[in-house]
Amino acid sequence: MSYKSRGSGGIELPSRSSVSKKWTLFLCLCCFLAGMFFTNRMWDIPDGDGTTSTVSTMDTKINQDSDGCITKLRDLKREPRDNLGEDSNDAVQALDNTISNLEMEIAVARATQESVLNGSPVSEGLNDIESTGKRKYLMVIGINTAFSSRKRRDSVRATWMPYGDKRKRLEEEKGIIIRFVIGHSSTYGGILDKAMEAEERKHGDFLRLDHVEGYLELSAKTKIYFATAFSMWDAEFYIKVDDDVHVNIGTLGTTLAMHQSKKRVYIGCMKSGPVLAHKGVRYHEPEYWKFGEEGNKYFRHATGQLYAISNGLARYISINRHLLHKYANEDVSLGAWFIGLDVEHIDDRRLCCGTPPDCEWKAQAGNLCVASFDWSCSGICRSHDRIKEVHRRCGEGENVLWSSTF
Repeated sequence: MSYKSRGSGGIELPSRSSVSKKWTLFLCLCCFLAGMFFTNRMWDIPDGDGTTSTVSTMDTKINQDSDGCITKLRDLKREPRDNLGEDSNDAVQALDNTISNLEMEIAVARATQESVLNGSPVSEGLNDIESTGKRKYLMVIGINTAFSSRKRRDSVRATWMPYGDKRKRLEEEKGIIIRFVIGHSSTYGGILDKAMEAEERKHGDFLRLDHVEGYLELSAKTKIYFATAFSMWDAEFYIKVDDDVHVNIGTLGTTLAMHQSKKRVYIGCMKSGPVLAHKGVRYHEPEYWKFGEEGNKYFRHATGQLYAISNGLARYISINRHLLHKYANEDVSLGAWFIGLDVEHIDDRRLCCGTPPDCEWKAQAGNLCVASFDWSCSGICRSHDRIKEVHRRCGEGENVLWSSTF
C-alpha cells in the first residue's frame, strides 16, 4: 500500500514493508557470514606441535583407537584359548617357560636395584655375571659362618675347600662357587665388621649379606643367602653347609648332577623331629601350637648341616622372600617354604655320615660320603682341631674332584 505525502510534489516514497525486508535480508546475510567466521575460529584447536585439527577429526580418531584397542583385547583373550585348542600341552609348557623366565628377570632386577640402593656387595657379583656372559654354574656352596668362627674357617680352607688360585680354577673349570656366608654386626662398621673386611681382603672368599648376624636370625639369614646367591650366580643348585662340617666337593657334584634334569628338587637327610614346646630348651619352637597337639613332630625336612635346592626353588625364595614365614629353626623354615609346592624331596643319607670310623668304613667300601659330622654336636665336635683328621681318613682326595665330570 502506497500513500502520498503532503508537500511532496507528488513524489511516491518507498513503502515501510519494502525497506524492512531488504534490511532484514542484509542483516541476516551479515550474521551468517559472521557466524561462519567465528565458528571456524572457535573449532580450530591448536595442537602441541603448532598444527590444528578439528574436534570432529579428533573424535573420529579416538573412536577408531578405542575400537582398535577393544579389538586387540578381544584377540588377546581369545588367543590363549585358540592356542590351547590346537595343542594344550605345548601351550601350557610355553606359557610356563615364559613365566619362569620373566620371574627370573624380575628377581635379578630387584636384586640389582636393592644392591644399588643399599650399597651391598651384590652389585659386584652381578658385574661378574655380565662379564662372564651369565655363565651357568653347577652349584653355589654357601658355608654358613659367624664372626667368632675364624678358626673354623681357617680349618676349612686347610682341608676340603680349595684355596686361592685353586678356588678360582674350580669356578672356571668345574663351575663350582664356594663362599663363606656372613652378614654384618648390629653396630654396622664396628670392630667385628672391620675384622671381617680384613679377612676378606686377604682371602677373597666371602659372600657378605645385608643381614644382622644373630643365632635367632638363622632363618632370615638362610632366606637372604639363597636370594642373594641366586641374583649373583645362575647355578643348577644352591647349597647351604655349616662351617663345622666336612664336605667332599667332587662327590657332592656327582650326586647333584644325577638330578639336573629335575625342575624342583630339595636334597638332604630328611628327618622329622619333635616340636619342642617348653621354653628354655634348645631348639624351642615358640609357634609350636601351629603344628598340632603338644608332642607332635615336624613335617619331613632336611637336616640343617647340609642341604641343596635346585635353581627353580632358589628363584621361588628370591621372588617370595618377603612373604615366607620364619620359624625358630632354619631347617624347619626351609622345609615349610616347600611343603605346599610341587617339590621332590630326596633323602640321601650320604649327606649326613658320621665322623670316623663311620665315614672311613664307607670310603673303604667304595661308598664315599658327601658330608660328615657328629650328630651329638650338630657338626664336627671341636671341628677346628678334628676336621683335619676327618679329612685325612674320609676325604676323597684332590684327584677325585679335578677328574670328575658333571
